[in-house]
Amino acid sequence: MNDENVLSVFYGGSIGNQNTDLYSDIDLRIVVNDKVFENYRQRKKQRAEKWGRVLFFEDNPEARHTVAHYETFVKVDVFYYKAEEIHSSVWLKNIKIVQDIHGFMENVSKKSMKLSYVPTLQEVENWRNKFFAYAHETYRRAMRSEFYYALRCLDNLRFCVVTAWYMENGIQPNSLGDWGKVEGERSKLKDWQLSLLAQWDSNRDSIEIMKTIKQIIPQFKKVHHRLCKRVGATEDSEWVDEILELCNFC
Repeated sequence: MNDENVLSVFYGGSIGNQNTDLYSDIDLRIVVNDKVFENYRQRKKQRAEKWGRVLFFEDNPEARHTVAHYETFVKVDVFYYKAEEIHSSVWLKNIKIVQDIHGFMENVSKKSMKLSYVPTLQEVENWRNKFFAYAHETYRRAMRSEFYYALRCLDNLRFCVVTAWYMENGIQPNSLGDWGKVEGERSKLKDWQLSLLAQWDSNRDSIEIMKTIKQIIPQFKKVHHRLCKRVGATEDSEWVDEILELCNFC
């Protein structure tokens, strides 16, 4: 790329992790000079159109990124950054650098490789409260026969358990609802965890939904106990039961 304003170009995601397949997105990251950032952000769609015939975009005009879907069934997620916004992170441990004028990204990458994810007390407490909230909301919506809503909340309950498994094993969790690489050949979960996820299925029936939540709760309590012990959080099993018993989950 012959552009003096582009300081670094690198790939994240599957390309960075070297585990792409036919269905992988292209996660492209472009670091530009601070003075021209706004111009590059505003022209993000026009630039993506130079790389092939775009069928449609997922785009917020105010955002720093755009998602281009090409006629070849290739999907490219492009993010633009100022140099001052890039810092070492566990998310930058596995990247593929294709341009790096001043060696900036190479230095960030080396520092990132030394980092490891460790859950904090605040993260565990936030995770626990989210689980409680989704358990209660699933119950409310199922009792109202709002089954799509109830099933979405149930899905988030499953995801909360996945998040806990990740935290427990020193893996940076995905953002809430991002099931990317949770299942399939690239999954970081153990076979028994994947088996539990498969069992925690439900249809549009309130009794089945309640039954599934009751199947999830024992695993929640086990991993909750271990995480509390790790980060020094107060477990208080009686308090946990009090919250869950409001919906007859215990």
